Amino acid sequence: MHFGLDDGQNKLRARACEVARTAMAPKAAHWDRTEEYPYENVATLAEHGFMGMVIPEAYGGQGSPMIDPVLVIEEMAKACGITARIVVDSNLGVVGAICKYGTDEQKRRFLPMVVKGDKPAIVISEPQAGTAATEMKTTAVLDGGHYILNGHKKWITGAGVSHVNLVFAKIIRNGREEGIGGLIVEKGTAGFRIGDRAYMMGLRGIPESEEIFENCRVPKENLLTIGFGRLMSAYNAQRVGAGTVALGLAQGAFDLAVEYAKERQQFGRPIAEFQGLQWILADAKIRLEAARLLLHRAAVQLDPGTGFPDPHYAAMAKTYAAEIAIQVTNDALQIFGAAGYSRALPLERMARDARMFTIGGGTTQAQRNVIAAGIFGRKFSQRRGGG
Repeated sequence: MHFGLDDGQNKLRARACEVARTAMAPKAAHWDRTEEYPYENVATLAEHGFMGMVIPEAYGGQGSPMIDPVLVIEEMAKACGITARIVVDSNLGVVGAICKYGTDEQKRRFLPMVVKGDKPAIVISEPQAGTAATEMKTTAVLDGGHYILNGHKKWITGAGVSHVNLVFAKIIRNGREEGIGGLIVEKGTAGFRIGDRAYMMGLRGIPESEEIFENCRVPKENLLTIGFGRLMSAYNAQRVGAGTVALGLAQGAFDLAVEYAKERQQFGRPIAEFQGLQWILADAKIRLEAARLLLHRAAVQLDPGTGFPDPHYAAMAKTYAAEIAIQVTNDALQIFGAAGYSRALPLERMARDARMFTIGGGTTQAQRNVIAAGIFGRKFSQRRGGG
């Protein structure tokens, strides 16, 4: 397949690079230090059309292919991982699920909110159901024209700032459990409250908090779909986005290290002339290019049955990008020496931000189970504790 970008995509990437450099980079350390949600960054993203790019034009978006926000995400991540994560959630995951499975009324009601600046939250994890998400306890019981939602969710990215929340719950109708479904719950709904925030190692400007539902009445029209597999097929796109944030962080750190190596003098010459450092950067370059190719393939070679990334391609791309991001950001920090370890430079922030992506959105161990299932078949993998 062809991996080149067309003229429009090259222009999009250049525009995103300029916005990231001028508007996002100058305050990236501020959002990290204060742990505040970057509302002004979101306004800039919306102004430039980077929120809800994949949303059809009929609902306020541009109808862009998935590769377009992937290009924007990487450029934003070079400057600010927090902002890049917001671009992920405004284009992939929940947005894709609503575009695919939503009714026309759901699309008209919720998708324009995203284009204007809302970062939807995908609400899956629970205190005792993280990777084993199907063991969730949250229930939604149909009662007339509403579902009565009860449950305790944890590690919800954007909890408290997201207006649109796609909540995974066991759907119960007429006393019978019908499977795990997704309910769209709006911020401010009675019976829905935000619990404790977990203060994280990286990506500090986006809250990771509990969402608690206590007899929360959600209109039955807000049921998006039933079927864990259907919902998770859309989540594969979010995984590609998460991997791209990791790639962008690593690329940004690499770029800084290359420039520093050309300028920094030791023993009477630039450290770029030292073969040991050249090999570190050469290996980093190989890893960055390989990760980018995996991610771009996952973004364009979609599953014909779902229209979302193939789960095996998505798992391979996210796993590799997440792991090389940790290595590349740390190698870049090492090249800067004591200055890299200092908070005066962005390297230590980039290294902390990159660390999240082997955990969030599906651990690399769980992703390897998905990959193994693609090799051997899910039944074989499950007999051996995977998949």
